[in-house]
Amino acid sequence: MNIPDAKPHEVIETLLHQKHLRIERIISAGQSTAEGQWYDQQQDEWIIVLQGQARLQLEQMDKEITLNSGDYLLIPAHCRHRVSWTDPEQNTLWLALFFTP
Repeated sequence: MNIPDAKPHEVIETLLHQKHLRIERIISAGQSTAEGQWYDQQQDEWIIVLQGQARLQLEQMDKEITLNSGDYLLIPAHCRHRVSWTDPEQNTLWLALFFTP
């Protein structure tokens, strides 16, 4: 598998895009969402970390969610969220599925 280097910029590749479904491969290496910025998406998002480690914040939760290799999470549409940390020592490889609820 050809995994591009994510330093210094996160790599986002669209693998499939159809009317109600988009699949992305995301490669992070220490990147996070800018402080104070939140994602608020029209679609549900299901993510899985295939390699590495990340932490997410959901606006309605007080604590962060840590995702290790093999962990997954469903983020419902309009659930404001952000990536608070990705491992700077290795690539974090995500697979993200965006779909209409």
